[in-house]
Amino acid sequence: MKPLGIGLIGTGYMGKCHALAWNAVKTVFGDVERPRLVHLAEANAGLAEARAGEFGFEKATADWRTLIADPEVDVVSVTTPNQFHAEMAIAALAAGKHVWCEKPMAPAYADAERMLETAKKSGRVAALGYNYIQNPVMRHIRTLIGEGAIGTVNHIRVEMDEDFMADPDVFFYWKSELSAGYGALDDFAVHPLSLLWYLFGHVEAVITDMVKPYADRPQSEGGRRAVENHDGANVLMRLGGGISAVLMANRAAWGRKGRIALQIFGSKGSIVYDQERMNEFELYQANGRGSEQGFRKILAAPAHQPYDRFIPAPGHGLGFNDLKIIECRELIRAISGEPSSIVTFEDGLRIEKSVHAMAQSFHERRWIEIG
Repeated sequence: MKPLGIGLIGTGYMGKCHALAWNAVKTVFGDVERPRLVHLAEANAGLAEARAGEFGFEKATADWRTLIADPEVDVVSVTTPNQFHAEMAIAALAAGKHVWCEKPMAPAYADAERMLETAKKSGRVAALGYNYIQNPVMRHIRTLIGEGAIGTVNHIRVEMDEDFMADPDVFFYWKSELSAGYGALDDFAVHPLSLLWYLFGHVEAVITDMVKPYADRPQSEGGRRAVENHDGANVLMRLGGGISAVLMANRAAWGRKGRIALQIFGSKGSIVYDQERMNEFELYQANGRGSEQGFRKILAAPAHQPYDRFIPAPGHGLGFNDLKIIECRELIRAISGEPSSIVTFEDGLRIEKSVHAMAQSFHERRWIEIG
C-alpha cells in the first residue's frame, strides 16, 4: 500500500494531536507505510505556513477547500470547532477522501445525518475522534466484562468533569454559543457515551436535567454576553440488557482536569476507572473469603496490548497523545480493509442521537425512548 497523503484542517489542541499521531504511527507500530504529510489549512496564510513548518507538512493554505481539492491528499483530518465539522467532512467525502473528524459530528442532528449519508455514498472510511476507547486498559476492561469477571453488569455510573469553564471571569468564547451545541452534553459528554457504547452498546432511554452555573460571561471587547448553552448535565439512562446508568457532566468543576470516572457494578464484582489515572483500574471480585476481599489495583503493562508497542516495561504509563496514535493506526487498518475499532460515522450518529434525546428530555421534562 502506498503511503497515505494527509491533509489537516485546523492546528489547535486537537490539530496538533492529529499531527503528532500521523508523525508517530509508523515509528510506534512499524507495520504501516509512513504517511506523507501533504497539506495543512488554517484560518490565515501566516499561521498556516508557521504550523506547516512545525508539524512537517509540505504545503500550507488559508483555504480549506484548496486542501480538499488537492489530488495528493487521501485522508483529511478535520479538527476545527464543532460547527464547521459537517461542511468540511461532507466536502472531503464528496471529493473522495477518507475522513478523520473530531467529535462531535455536528451541533445539528440533520447535519450529522448528512455526514453519514455522504460517507455511505462515498464508500470512504469516515471515523470520529473518540480516542479514549483506544486505551489498552479500557480494552482489557471490555475483555473482563465479556469473560464474566464481575458477573452480570446491572448498574453503571460515569462522571466527566473538567474546570476550563469553572472561573466565572473567563471570557465568553465559541464554546458558550448555541451554534456550538448544547454545551457539556455534546462538547465532551459524548466521550463517556463512547465508552458506554464500546463496553455495552448504545443508550436506549434517557431523562435529563441541564444547568448553567453562570448566566453570562465578560467579553474581551467589554461588556457581558449571556451564556447560550449549559455547562452541566445529569442524565438517568437505560442501556440494553436491563442495565441502569447515570451520567453526570460538568465543564465548571474546579479541580477536575480530565476526569472520566467510571464505576461498573455486576453480580460478582465491580470495576472502577478514572481517566485522570488512565494507566490503572481497580477490580473487585466477590470470591474467596470475605476477610480478604477488596479492590485490586491493576497497572497498565505490556500484557495490555498495544501498550507494548510504546513501552516494554509495566507501570510506566501512556498519555493522551499515545491514545491518538493508537486511533490513527486503527484508522489506517480500516482504510486497508482490516478489522478495526474506530468509531464510524454510523456509530457516531447513534451517540449524537442519544445527545439530542437528552436535550429533548430536558426541554420536555420526560423520559425519551431512543429508537
